[in-house]
Amino acid sequence: MIAILGLFLGMGLLIWLALRDVNIIFAAVLCAMVVILTNGLPFAQSINDTFLFGDLGAFTFAGRFFLLFAAGAMFGRVMSESHAATSIAMALVNALGAQRALWITVLSGALLTYGGVVVFVVIFAMYPLGLRLFQAADLPKRLFCGAITLGAGTFTLTALPGTPSIHNVIPTLKLGTDLFAAPLLGIFGGAIMFILGMFYLEHERKKAIANGEGFEPGPNDSIPSMESIAKDVPHWGLAMIPLVLVIGTILAPRFAVAMGADAEAGWIAFASSQPVLWPSFALALASLVAVILFSSARAAPVRLMGNGVQDSIIPLLATSAVIGFGGVVAQTGGFAAFTQAIVGADMPPLVSMFAATSTISGITGSSSGGLQIFMATFADSYLAMGVSPEEIHRLAAMASGGFDSLPHCGAVIVLLQICQLTHRQAYKDIGVVTVIVPVIATLLTLALAMIV
Repeated sequence: MIAILGLFLGMGLLIWLALRDVNIIFAAVLCAMVVILTNGLPFAQSINDTFLFGDLGAFTFAGRFFLLFAAGAMFGRVMSESHAATSIAMALVNALGAQRALWITVLSGALLTYGGVVVFVVIFAMYPLGLRLFQAADLPKRLFCGAITLGAGTFTLTALPGTPSIHNVIPTLKLGTDLFAAPLLGIFGGAIMFILGMFYLEHERKKAIANGEGFEPGPNDSIPSMESIAKDVPHWGLAMIPLVLVIGTILAPRFAVAMGADAEAGWIAFASSQPVLWPSFALALASLVAVILFSSARAAPVRLMGNGVQDSIIPLLATSAVIGFGGVVAQTGGFAAFTQAIVGADMPPLVSMFAATSTISGITGSSSGGLQIFMATFADSYLAMGVSPEEIHRLAAMASGGFDSLPHCGAVIVLLQICQLTHRQAYKDIGVVTVIVPVIATLLTLALAMIV
């Protein structure tokens, strides 16, 4: 009984501390110790061999994915500092009109994240322009939170095939799939997320106008003029080149094989065998090209890219610490019972897989953490049931991106801090587009996979 209570105490404490903005690395270590002590696990072994260096260890995860995090953050910093990200958003403003603030925010976030720019960079890059657009459209800032999370934090991270996101890479290491696993399911699920999310945001926009709810800046908001935002930005066509290069490089092995090249030889075999290194190379190559293309990035390119790599350290360690906590939880008898209950439940395998991934991601408040834990502890069971690796890859990735965004999610907390809003003011919109919408889309995609 004490062991089970300790397990729930550790998980509940992690959520409580995250909601109070306690450093997630400290919180994960503290909660792991709570679980270790209450479950009678060997202390030194659980810290060294499980939390730090086990298959689900913090340093094991950090080592596996350091290059991907570093390359992604470096690319994001170059695209931000060169104003290329702003250029793409401004092109959408010119095409759609400033009154389409919601659409511009969603589409800009989607283009940037699908092209490899990390979510936090997109939020920082889009926030000044978002303030100007939402002020011009007289829309509440809470809807900016909903729009940026829909575009940058849902379908481009977990659903669309080919995205270089960590969520799309994690399954490849366990399942031997590639970044384009189950492309039709991914496109279907991504389209559902986009359509439902935009329907909700447009409904909220009309309701806000009818209720007289308009734009209110935060106490520290400095709203730039459109002229100052557009100053010194490169042409949008040039700004798109690095994004296209990322996806094109990832796609290159497939194109080469389609044109008759030998899939088992040379660089094609290397790319296919390196699911982490190849997208990392694509992001690094695009960073170099961006430095060459944009004069503002050429002033101090080495320092700029170095600062980008520095940007990756805290997100990497935070994610790794949560996974280390999950590794400790996975050693407990309570988790073993949970695993047996899920896998042995009288329900279709895809449904129980959705339940397992969603539950773990919800507990950890991390989609990448939940997905990594699922792959290490559940994937073999579903492969043994006959579920195809491609379906596990795509559906588990999509399922990880639902309940991860509950109020204690670190990304949600950071977004609200940037926007100077509280959970009470803005979480409803974030929750609908990042929890409810992805869950519905994943269940519909799951149903499609069971039919076809």
